[in-house]
Amino acid sequence: MKSLLPKILLILLFIAGGFIYNGCKKSDLDLLPHGPTEASYFSQESDFTKAVLGVYAKLDDWFWYNGAASYGGGASGLNMILLPGDDITCGDQNPFEIFGPIEPSNYLVNYFYKTAYQIVARANVVLEKVAEVKDGIYTTPNLKDYHKGEALFLRGFAYYYLWNFYGTSPLDTVRVTTTGQFTPPGTTGTQLLDQAISDFTEAAGLLPATWDDANRGRVTKNGAYGMLGKSLVFRASFTNTGTDYAAANSAFNNITGVDLVSKFDDNFAFDTENNNESLFEFQATQAFGFDNVWLPNDFDNAVGNLSVYWGFYSGPGTVNYGQARFVGTAKLAAAFDIADPRRSLTLDSVDNIVKYVSRDKLDQPATGSVNNPRLLRYADVLLLQAEATLQGGGSTAEAIGFINRVRKRARDMVPAGTSPADYSTAETDKNLIMQWIMNERLIELAGEGQRWFDVRRWSKEGLVTLDNAFFSSIQTVSFQAKHIYFPIPNSEIDVNPNVKQNDGY
Repeated sequence: MKSLLPKILLILLFIAGGFIYNGCKKSDLDLLPHGPTEASYFSQESDFTKAVLGVYAKLDDWFWYNGAASYGGGASGLNMILLPGDDITCGDQNPFEIFGPIEPSNYLVNYFYKTAYQIVARANVVLEKVAEVKDGIYTTPNLKDYHKGEALFLRGFAYYYLWNFYGTSPLDTVRVTTTGQFTPPGTTGTQLLDQAISDFTEAAGLLPATWDDANRGRVTKNGAYGMLGKSLVFRASFTNTGTDYAAANSAFNNITGVDLVSKFDDNFAFDTENNNESLFEFQATQAFGFDNVWLPNDFDNAVGNLSVYWGFYSGPGTVNYGQARFVGTAKLAAAFDIADPRRSLTLDSVDNIVKYVSRDKLDQPATGSVNNPRLLRYADVLLLQAEATLQGGGSTAEAIGFINRVRKRARDMVPAGTSPADYSTAETDKNLIMQWIMNERLIELAGEGQRWFDVRRWSKEGLVTLDNAFFSSIQTVSFQAKHIYFPIPNSEIDVNPNVKQNDGY
């Protein structure tokens, strides 16, 4: 996919449906357009491919350097993805660590939300165009289904993030074409996650098992089944529905042909991307052979950004807009077995995070990296399968076996390694086994943007208590019950009277 992303054309202009005319004389308005219009564009299957890639490209807005420059408290939506939780700290007054200053006017709260709905809108356009395509346009077998599956998956992925951060927000499943669609109602409960589950389910039936090398990195059946199972586990955490755990295990069992790679740190290096453990990752690259970290990759820019910003982990305050480097917490450091080789591949001697940055490749000093964020990998799936098996009333020995597969990979990186040792499959105390799972997710997935989503759902199950003591890395944290959800942004509340603000904001 990295070879294709730079080829994204100005299709996004036509998706937006905006056309620019100079002057207001009728003679000017009667001029033919200088390029293709939306009506004329979707005339060959390559046009649909470019439109699909345009949906993928919008993910970049969550990861790029200048994604939140005007906020002043951190560049890139990664600030919001990485920081909430107990694995990462920056030791200053960042709102996403201390919670108290998070309000509906917060720049990143608004920015992240807007980007999610742009992904949804682009996906809805692709779905509409694919549904309307004339016979004979698609000539490659199954490509029409693949395109539909990709759009469904990416829409589901956006709704997965929206639900985990905001809980409730509008549900759009068709292209917005009339003013009557401008103020959709908010959702309640797990409706956003329900839609993600529906989208992942349908996508899994449409997507290919693999892509050829030229398209490597585009989502596959395995990615859809992985996100489907993950979303079902998350919903079960909130609703205590046993059937969701069973359905999650069924989805995970449909994943084929993947395994843990032998080297843990191959999951965080630019030269080992899209490996056999990776189920979905954002394809960071150079746009049009040149990466401009100050411009988004939207239709109105000839050259934009498609790289990723890892300066939160590697850079000084000057590339974090004066913000301190994000480092591992004391809780994270203490969670590792003393000889666990993942310890030195996650944290250095002073607890700096070294994932993604110790084997990085920067296109521009400190700002633009082509090292893909791994958004779903098989180790995550195995630990979720352990949880689904345990919480769904399955075999405790089988659940422990899934944990031990992850621990064995770590142990086997060292010749004759003994740490981390396997847990005893004879253990039957479900509470203890769940603690093993939660601890393993902390150390295996630390610094990958997974932790906040985990701890908030476990708190709803009563497995952890989220209070100021839980977030003990700094003394000024002011966590309250309302912070399980972020506020609905002012940008939504101000224009849509049908959306209700989350409680407490």
